[in-house]
Amino acid sequence: MWNGKIKEYYDNGHILFEGEYSNGKKNGKGKEYYENGNLIFEGEYSNGERNGNGKECYENGNLIFEGEYSNGERNGNGKEYYENGNIIFEGEYLKGKRNGKGKEYDKYSELMFEGEYFNGNRWNGKGTEYNENGILEFDGEYMNGKKWNGIITEYDWDSGEIIFNGRITNGEKVEI
Repeated sequence: MWNGKIKEYYDNGHILFEGEYSNGKKNGKGKEYYENGNLIFEGEYSNGERNGNGKECYENGNLIFEGEYSNGERNGNGKEYYENGNIIFEGEYLKGKRNGKGKEYDKYSELMFEGEYFNGNRWNGKGTEYNENGILEFDGEYMNGKKWNGIITEYDWDSGEIIFNGRITNGEKVEI
């Protein structure tokens, strides 16, 4: 049973983990590393799992996620990142999935969606959706992951021209 500050190594001599152990499990602050020496995770552990605040990285060293963990999963507030370093999502998580209020971005850091998530998907409640040029496409309510009630503007992807401008009422499009 390991107790105290520990350093574990890969066969190639690079460090695998450095941090605190108690009763043979990671407990307290610690860092995990890829075989190439870059950081995988830095943060807090409890009973061998990621618990508390932490940062998870891609193999190239850029952030994947920073925020709160519980029982090894994203839980609480956090931010997800594209491999290029731009934010994908910032908001609330539950059991490793987007859950609650959040904002989703494209790879160029343009806001695509702001609203409610459930079990990783856009779900019920108010939401605002934008197209690739940052122009408002939908502002209204979602029901079971679908646009349900609100104002909608749809654009032709090639020309950018408006192809529908109206309302959605109970999931049905209605021209104004």
